[in-house]
Amino acid sequence: MAKVENDLKNGIRNRAAEIVRTLKQNGFTAYFVGGCVRDFIRGVEPDDYDIATSAHPEQIQELFPRTVAVGAKFGVVAVIVDGHPFEIATFRSDDDYRDGRRPSGVRFAGAAEDVARRDFTVNGLLMNPETSEITDYVAGCADIEKKIIRTIGNPYTRFKEDYLRMLRAVRLSANLDFTLEAQTKEAIITNAAMIGKISAERLQQELNKTLTRGHARRGMELLSETGLLREILPEVAALGGIEQPPLYHPEGDVWRHTLIMLELLPREGHLAGNGALAWAALLHDAGKVLTRTEDEKGVHFYGHVRAGEEIAAKIMQRLRFSNNDRETVIALIHYHMVFMNVQKMRPGRLKRFLRMPDFNLHLELHRLDCLASHGLLDNYDFCVGQLRYLDEEDLHPTRLLTGHDLIAMGFAEGKIIGKIIAALEEEQLEGRIGTKEEAIRFVRGIQDNQS
Repeated sequence: MAKVENDLKNGIRNRAAEIVRTLKQNGFTAYFVGGCVRDFIRGVEPDDYDIATSAHPEQIQELFPRTVAVGAKFGVVAVIVDGHPFEIATFRSDDDYRDGRRPSGVRFAGAAEDVARRDFTVNGLLMNPETSEITDYVAGCADIEKKIIRTIGNPYTRFKEDYLRMLRAVRLSANLDFTLEAQTKEAIITNAAMIGKISAERLQQELNKTLTRGHARRGMELLSETGLLREILPEVAALGGIEQPPLYHPEGDVWRHTLIMLELLPREGHLAGNGALAWAALLHDAGKVLTRTEDEKGVHFYGHVRAGEEIAAKIMQRLRFSNNDRETVIALIHYHMVFMNVQKMRPGRLKRFLRMPDFNLHLELHRLDCLASHGLLDNYDFCVGQLRYLDEEDLHPTRLLTGHDLIAMGFAEGKIIGKIIAALEEEQLEGRIGTKEEAIRFVRGIQDNQS
C-alpha cells in the first residue's frame, strides 16, 4: 500500500514538474510554491503541488489543452493532466481586502511581490523542480528550521485581509508540530472575535484539518489559548472545569479527558484521519456541561448522552456538515455508553449491537474513552473476542422463511409478515432456531396463539 501511495505521489510530482517545464520552455518563469515546498524541505512527500508563474491566465490557457478558470480574475487557472487538477497562479500583488476574504483587485507582478502577499513564511517559498533550488524572500527556510509559524509581514494586516488565517495559523502549528510565533499569537488573541466573519463552510474545513491531520490535542489547546475556541465552539470551551468522579476519571475534568482522547486518535491504519471519529471524540461528553449533578453519593451526569447528541447536532448543523456526517457522529455519541453493558447482553441484542453500521468506529471510540479515563479494556476485549468468534452467518443469519412462505402458510399480506420475519431473525440470533423446520414450528405456534 505504501508503495502504491508513493508511486501515486511521484506521478503527481512528475506531472507538476512537466507543467513548470512547459511554462519555462515558452519563455515564462515558473516555480513550485507554498505548502509543497514547505513539505519538501521537511522531508515529507507532498500530496499536491501548486505552481506560481509569470504567465497570465490567458497565456496559461493557450499553452495547455485542458484548463479550468477557477479564479481567473485573481490570476488562478487549474490545468488538468490525466484527470488531476494543478492550480497555477500568476505572480500578483493584491489590492485592499474589503470583504475580509478576497482582494478588491489584483495587479500582476513579480515573484518577490507575489510571495509578500501570502500568509505565512513557511508557505512563502519557491522551488525550481528541476534543480530543487529554493528561492526564499521571507526567511521561510529559517522558520521551518526553527519550527515556527509566523505571518509574512505584520500579523494584524495579514489577518485583517482574511481572518480565517488565524484559524489556519493554529491548524498549521498543530499539524506540523510547530510553535506559534509570539506576535502572530498575540494578533490572534486580539482579533479572535473577528473569526465570526468567516463562513461556516470555511471554518468546518479548517477544523476538520485540525482534528484529522495530526496533533489534534495541540490544535484544541491552541484554539483555547488564543480565544478562538470560545468563538467557534463555545460548547467545547465550556468543558473546562466540569469535574468528574475520580474513581472513573482519575485524569480530571471533561476537558482534560477530551484532550487525552484527541491525543490518542489513531495515526496509522484504516482509521487514521477519520473525521467522524475525531468529531465524536471531541463532542461525546459535551452533554456533561448541562447535566452535572452532585449529591451525597457523588457526581452524576444523568442524561448526558442525550444532551450531547443535541449539542453535537446543533454544532454540526451550524458548521454546515452533511446530513450523513452529522448522523454518523450523533450515532457514535448515542451508543458510546452502551459498551458498559455488553457482557450482560442477551445473545440477540449483542449480535445486533456488533453488526451496527460503522461498528469499527464505535469500538475505537470506546477504546479511546477507556484509555483516556480508567484504562480498563475488558468490554473492548470482550467485543473484539466476540467478533473473532462470530462469523457473518452468526451476525446476519440466512432468512429461513420468506414472505411468500408465510402467505402460503395462511398469513395475510401486510405488517404481520414483517413482524414475523423479524421475530424469526430474533430467534435465530438468540440461537433458539437454526433450521427451516424449526422456523415453521415457531410460526405455527404464532398461528395457534392467534386462533
